[in-house]
Amino acid sequence: MQQSFSYSRETWRRLKKNYWAMAALFFIVFALLVSVFAYLLAPDHTPYADLQTVEIQARKPGYQQLLLKIPAGESKATNLLQRIYAGKPAAYKYLPIQSYKVTGDSIAVQKLIDEDTSVLQVYAINDLTRNHPPALKNQFETRTFWLGTDSFGRDILSRLIIGTRVSLSVGFVAVFISLLLGTLLGALAGYYRGRVDAIISWVINVTWSIPTLLLVFAISFAAGKGFWQIFIAVGLTMWVGVARLVRGQVLAIRELEYIQAAKVMGFSNARIIIRHILPNILGPLLVIAAGNFATAIMLESGLSFLGIGVQPPQPSWGLMMKENYHFIITDNPLQALIPGIAIMLLVLSFNLLGNGLRDAVDVKMN
Repeated sequence: MQQSFSYSRETWRRLKKNYWAMAALFFIVFALLVSVFAYLLAPDHTPYADLQTVEIQARKPGYQQLLLKIPAGESKATNLLQRIYAGKPAAYKYLPIQSYKVTGDSIAVQKLIDEDTSVLQVYAINDLTRNHPPALKNQFETRTFWLGTDSFGRDILSRLIIGTRVSLSVGFVAVFISLLLGTLLGALAGYYRGRVDAIISWVINVTWSIPTLLLVFAISFAAGKGFWQIFIAVGLTMWVGVARLVRGQVLAIRELEYIQAAKVMGFSNARIIIRHILPNILGPLLVIAAGNFATAIMLESGLSFLGIGVQPPQPSWGLMMKENYHFIITDNPLQALIPGIAIMLLVLSFNLLGNGLRDAVDVKMN
């Protein structure tokens, strides 16, 4: 146990020397915190940040708009945990206006239709304030859309923040499935060899021969479109690399003297594999897990862009690119480029962290 602790501490010491890997680790931790508290951080805290205001669609970053808040009925009470997990339904309808004028017990507003057109609408002050006229000033809000709005008038920043959940979730689920399945099959093949190794190696080679994207398509169509289906589909296509790595590592370690000594002492095969072999290949597993995390994010984004991944209105970075890619040829391409940049930064971070872990666990390079 002391030796394992010392090795972990030494690995962490080497990793800290790699500034790019540490920067990537801090970015990943930041993204993780953003995903957990997404609905509290997002300007639009409604479920899926799907508050649509079509009058202000496709606005550039930094756009400001005066909004009139119109009560949308009684809102359901939500506690803090519910707001963190699923957001809070909107208590108001937001009406974009250019100006307003109070006359007696009514208020006349110039509702925005487009940049050059508005229409006059009149509302009773008591209806807007729920019979509390002094609260009228609270019915107006000037909102800044820091990253602009999409083609449905939704806040891109809010959807980008909440979309972080999908990218990190698919990574965690896919990596967990690939590590569980790949480690199990690889360890069995490497330890028992013989017929077990031949059967598992045949399954690995057959799966390896199928193009990854084609296999994901097949599993997705079989399981259906949806949030969890895409996670499982991606995870079931990434176990092969883990199994090949684990098999090779176990084949080498099983011949070492301490494994032979464990067999002589009568330890069961399961105990030898779990307690004496797998802990010694955690380093390579961490490296391939970081790489698989990046691959899973790319696969999910690609599938969502093609329309067979996460479905609307749930925000996904790939889906955001699909919804706004036509803006690339206009003077407002950031609607599509912003989620693409987010994908690039997160994938790059996991790749840099994987490279740093590879160097940190390789004692020959230190």
